Amino acid sequence: MPALANKTYFNYGGQGPLPTPSLQAITASWQTIQELGPFTTAVWPAIEATTAGLRQRLAQWLRVPAQRLAFTENVTSGCVLPLWGLPWQAGESLLISDCEHPGVVAACRELARRHQLTIESLPVSDLTGSPEQAAIAVQERLAAALTPRTRLVVLSHLLWNTGQRMPIAAVAAQLNRHTNQPWLLVDAAQSLGAIPVAEAAAAADIYACTGHKWCCGPEGLGVTALSARLLAQSQPTLIGWRSLSHEGDGSSGFHADARRFEVATSCIPLFAGLDQSLQLLEAEGTEGQRLERIRELAGLLWRGLQQLPEVETLLQEPPPAGLVSFRLRRGGGAGRTVQHLGEQGLWIRSLDAPPCLRACTHITTTAAEIDQLLAALALV
Repeated sequence: MPALANKTYFNYGGQGPLPTPSLQAITASWQTIQELGPFTTAVWPAIEATTAGLRQRLAQWLRVPAQRLAFTENVTSGCVLPLWGLPWQAGESLLISDCEHPGVVAACRELARRHQLTIESLPVSDLTGSPEQAAIAVQERLAAALTPRTRLVVLSHLLWNTGQRMPIAAVAAQLNRHTNQPWLLVDAAQSLGAIPVAEAAAAADIYACTGHKWCCGPEGLGVTALSARLLAQSQPTLIGWRSLSHEGDGSSGFHADARRFEVATSCIPLFAGLDQSLQLLEAEGTEGQRLERIRELAGLLWRGLQQLPEVETLLQEPPPAGLVSFRLRRGGGAGRTVQHLGEQGLWIRSLDAPPCLRACTHITTTAAEIDQLLAALALV
């Protein structure tokens, strides 16, 4: 990873560095397309092989049939495109956790404005104990918050700010028992490549992922897993030739599968790059083995932070994955701390809600790098 050669990097939750083999795969794909001709009969088999190969690999990762996967640019578009195609009725309610990303929240607010929906909040930001304790609390709070008007629940799999893990499969089962059977939208931006996702992806109605964070793929490419019932109920909102069952006929119907939410021309070399990054992760062990390594490193950082008197971690127990969020009781503010550490070649980030600092550990992180970060924080 060229990005790791001259810096100590803890921002995998924002964007993962691209491995050299993935960069080479992107370049090779560009070269092949140009040699065959970007719009010739000869190029289409190569393009189809690249896209189909990645779709099948992601289907294996998500344990979801390939026909229920739609390629998107990122998590936000993966959430919004199918969400806006659902049949909404004025007076229905959206129940959104208080730890959702602003992009998804803004989309839901505009959806509510246009369709005269109401928005309710599901508090989860204060769940700082173990994932097991959080799971019990989420289900109790969900039971209290659901009403006959609730039509959608929005809940991330791994909270991007506190780092807590949410019980997605249990929440889905709870919603299925509810009279209204609300849809479940899951922001999985911090999940794919970091934690096992198959159970949650199979349970949610919309499970939107990106390739550029924990998968360490190129930015500009994501995937969304859609439930069978959502495919039966949701219609395309942003429409292009890829949405059509017969792309050359504007009067054609839409694809019956998830491809109806794909729009138009995509950058095919990105598919080759993400596929290579996923293969590199597979070579490092099973998803359970990779998570064990990530948690080991996150726990090492979390325990080190407990030894710093001016630091307070958001979670009271070692994180369930690689997101480690904390606050400084003194210093010149989070932004200043990020800048100060960056000047030393140490890269973390600050968050606004809740105000905190966040460092991410991946399988590429080393214990020596964690020691370096802790030593620098002790002097802030």
